[in-house]
Amino acid sequence: MNTVPSLYFVPQSATRLLSLAVLGFVGLMLFGYFSPKWVVSLATLSLANGLVSLGILIMMRSGVVPFGQGLVFAAGGYAAALAFNHLGVRDALLLCLLGGVAALLVAAPFAPLLARYRGIFFAMLTLALSMVMYGVLMKSESLGGSDGFNVSRPTLFGMLAPASRPELLLWSVTAFFTCLLASLVRLYCNSSRGLLSLAVRENELRVEYLGSSVVNVVAWNYVLAAFLGGVGGALSVLALGHIEPNFSYWTTSGEFVFVAILAGQHSVLAILASSFLLELVRSFSSSYFPNTWQFSLGLFLLLVIRFLPDGLGSLAQKFPMRRARPAPPLGGTAP
Repeated sequence: MNTVPSLYFVPQSATRLLSLAVLGFVGLMLFGYFSPKWVVSLATLSLANGLVSLGILIMMRSGVVPFGQGLVFAAGGYAAALAFNHLGVRDALLLCLLGGVAALLVAAPFAPLLARYRGIFFAMLTLALSMVMYGVLMKSESLGGSDGFNVSRPTLFGMLAPASRPELLLWSVTAFFTCLLASLVRLYCNSSRGLLSLAVRENELRVEYLGSSVVNVVAWNYVLAAFLGGVGGALSVLALGHIEPNFSYWTTSGEFVFVAILAGQHSVLAILASSFLLELVRSFSSSYFPNTWQFSLGLFLLLVIRFLPDGLGSLAQKFPMRRARPAPPLGGTAP
C-alpha cells in the first residue's frame, strides 16, 4: 500500500504546532543572541529567502513549479520600502505584513490564468511576468531605476534597535514570521485543501470527477505562495537596507527554485535549513573562490541530486521517529 510522504504525518494538531512554533521561536532567539553578528545577518537573509521557497513548496505539491517568484519577492520588497520612505511606516512587523499583502494583490489577477497551465508553460509564464516587472522597475526613475534606493533601520513597537546588537531587532521579527508562517504552511499541508493538492498532482481528472476545481486549488496555492514571497521580500529589504530591480530578475527566482529542489518535499523545516545552507555555501565560496563560486554551487547541487535525489529533507526518513498510522482504505478496518 502506498504511504503518504513524511511531511503529512504528525503533528497535525494546531495546539501542538503552536507549541512547536513557540519553542522554535525561543530557540532562534537564543541562537541569535549567542551567535556572531555575521552569522545572524546571514541567517536573517536565508530565512527571508526560505519563506519564498516555502511558497514554491506549496506550488510543487499541486504539480507545478513557478520560475518567477521574483515577481512577488520584488513586489513585497518595494511595497515595504516605499511605505517606509514615503508613508512614514517604521514598524518592521507592519512593513512585512504590507509586503505580503502587496505581493498577494499583485499576483491575484494572474492566478486564474496561470492555474490553467502546467509544466514548462506554467514555469515560463511566471518567469515572463517576473521579467516584465524587472523591465518596468529598470525604467521607473521614480523607483530609483537600475540603482534602486536605500531603506533605513526599522523599529519594533516604536523601539529602536540596541546600539550594541542592532541586528537582533530584525532577527526577532524574522524569527517570528518564520515560525508563524512555517507552522501555518504545515497546518495547511495537513488540511483537506492541502491534501487535495496532492490529488491534483497525481490525477487532475479524478479530482474534477469528485466535484473539486483543479484551477481553484492551483490558483489559491499561487496566491498563498505570493503572500509568503512578499513577506520574504520585505524582510530581505529591511535586512539589506537597499532594494533594486534585481529582486525580480530571473537569477533571483532561480535561487528560490534551487532551494526547493535542494530541500525536497518531505519537510517544511528542510526548506529553511536548505536556504541557510545555501547562503553558507555561497558566502564561503565567494570568499575563497571569487571567480568560480557559481561552479561551487552547481557542484553542490549535483552532489545532492546524486546522493539524495529526494532532497535534504529525505534525511529525516533515515532516523527512527514516531509517525501517525496511515488511514485504512475506504471500507476497510484498521489493523
